Amino acid sequence: MGIIISILIGALAGFLAGKIMKGAGFGFLINLLVGIVGGFIGGNVLGWFGVHWGSTLVGQIITAVIGAVLLLWIISLIKKK
Repeated sequence: MGIIISILIGALAGFLAGKIMKGAGFGFLINLLVGIVGGFIGGNVLGWFGVHWGSTLVGQIITAVIGAVLLLWIISLIKKK
């Protein structure tokens, strides 16, 4: 059951980050990848600042969205060059 929840959180986070950064989603698989990588990035970056929301569903989604937005922002900077 944990894997299914992680997949859904990743897909939702990728979708939300796509809406925030681009204005449209990228499709389920790309949203999933962006959300999962974003969850990893967000967990690390927020951990550096001492921010821990525990293992609540809302905290996991917010962390993944923050990380996914950071990921998409970094990708957009690389694409501009």
